[in-house]
Amino acid sequence: MSDIIKLLPDSVANQIAAGEVIQRPASVVKELMENAVDARGLNITVIIRDSGKTLIQVIDDGSGMSETDARLSFERHATSKISNADDLSSIMTKGFRGEALASIAAVAMVELRTRRDEDEAGTLVIINGSRVETQEPCSCPKGSGFSVRNLFYNVPARRKFLKSDTTEFRHIINEFQKIVLAHTEIHFSLYHNDTVIYNLHPANRRQRVIAVFGKQINQDLINVETETSLIAIKGFVGKPESARRTYGEQFFFINNRFMRHSYFHKAVMEAYQNIIAPDMLPAYFIFMESDPATIDVNIHPTKTEIKFEDERAIWQILMASVREALGRFNIVPSIDFRGESLVEIPLKGSVNNFPRQPEIKINPAYNPFDSDETGSRPSLAGRYGKEGSENWEKLFPDASGGKENFLLPQDKGETARKFFQIKNKYIVCPVKSGLMLIDQKRAHERILYEKFISQPENRNHASQSELFPVPLELNAADFQIMKEIAEDLEKIGFTLVFSAGNKISVRGRPSEFLINDPASMIGIFIEEFRSNENSPLRGTNERLAAAMAEATAIPYGKSLGQTEMEDIFDNLFACQSPNYSPKGKAIISILTLEELDRRFR
Repeated sequence: MSDIIKLLPDSVANQIAAGEVIQRPASVVKELMENAVDARGLNITVIIRDSGKTLIQVIDDGSGMSETDARLSFERHATSKISNADDLSSIMTKGFRGEALASIAAVAMVELRTRRDEDEAGTLVIINGSRVETQEPCSCPKGSGFSVRNLFYNVPARRKFLKSDTTEFRHIINEFQKIVLAHTEIHFSLYHNDTVIYNLHPANRRQRVIAVFGKQINQDLINVETETSLIAIKGFVGKPESARRTYGEQFFFINNRFMRHSYFHKAVMEAYQNIIAPDMLPAYFIFMESDPATIDVNIHPTKTEIKFEDERAIWQILMASVREALGRFNIVPSIDFRGESLVEIPLKGSVNNFPRQPEIKINPAYNPFDSDETGSRPSLAGRYGKEGSENWEKLFPDASGGKENFLLPQDKGETARKFFQIKNKYIVCPVKSGLMLIDQKRAHERILYEKFISQPENRNHASQSELFPVPLELNAADFQIMKEIAEDLEKIGFTLVFSAGNKISVRGRPSEFLINDPASMIGIFIEEFRSNENSPLRGTNERLAAAMAEATAIPYGKSLGQTEMEDIFDNLFACQSPNYSPKGKAIISILTLEELDRRFR
């Protein structure tokens, strides 16, 4: 029987490695930018075409490479960052595995032009699918320039599963942001299809955050700074009112290396406990500095997961630092002594006797121009009926004479339905099995969502022009989302004008919706598309309907009358899915009689 175990060819091994390191065009941008930073470049330019599917070019003015190094850099496990295992405990560079260039060259057409400062001529290396096609001298400036064309051209299955151009470019922007935030001393620029997306000059950290995410974030940043023998923490956290429902402005860095760390994320969220809603996410830009020997960066091919020697202690320091920063700016939860009671207490009688609406009888034969036999005007009782005034005495029946209980009214048919609100947030209604609690905002969202989604083609598309156009400045990722959904927004009545610098002008809005703040609704659209980006069950129409429903639904804190609560109740149970909001959150909860009985045992 012949042997069955064989060594894989280098080209196949490189493609397998590329599956871990190079997942999409953004992965190429990350690896090449990190190499440019490690080469001590002070000016790094990233040029993208067709969201990286056609071209990714990264040019730096760093140290460059010799002819031998240029060729060797594309071999697996060839690196200048470490030379023995002990070096893994003191890594300060971005890369060290020696896998990035080999993985990129295995799935794309790569061209490298590089020159050291002391060399008169540079080196040109062209590799297609791990095969070296050209290596020769060339004329080029100091530094290195990588051009990656036709990514995944030889792995069609991988290329087929890439997302839309807008989505892929947003991933590129996210990777770009992680590197430029960590290295504020470097001049970075990003171009997409000959359009300048970012042009970031050297600056301090606060200025770099503002340059990346827009001027509006400046007023929301709170300084965090803590020095300990274990770790140093610096950076910024966002004010509670700027918290959002989706990720996008949450960054951890350790020794200028971006990292994902769910445990430390919980520490930040703990500091915001009772300050923001549980489903909201504050912005934070946390820069940590620690002895490299106390961390392990060699646990994942992309090097974004980090292990710490004493994570529990750092968790406590981080949480205390953020909480101290919030407290320093007097951003603490306040006690509200003006809270509303469960129900309004009657002036007379027991709290269990709900005041009844006075029953006024109208005399349909009454004529104000007629006089009685004495020539005087009819009395008040004659105008409305003899019992009209007597019913006012029954407004607050005493404890012994009251017949109707506010929780469980007597069975009088449909007219006996009673609703009331708790904290202007929940609608409460007695049902056969107990008490039904309805979240009023989520219920209205469900009603509006099904209304918007039922007949999208017949929707009124009239647009109401703004007297003064509303200007918006977005970060680059959100700007790309707006460009992606602009056509659909125009169909429902928005008039948008896009301009350079990630700026949008809202010049018209749907006339059928009561939208007082178009900027707020644009923010809801962006969050909806970010949070449901990978949902296979929600298309553009569903997302737009969900965003419109959220923006136009009655808010929490709004007092509702009996008729309004009845309308919500009836319309909710006319929906196809009355139990859950468009985002899948519960609308209805039943407090059963058995549960009530248990509470009084």
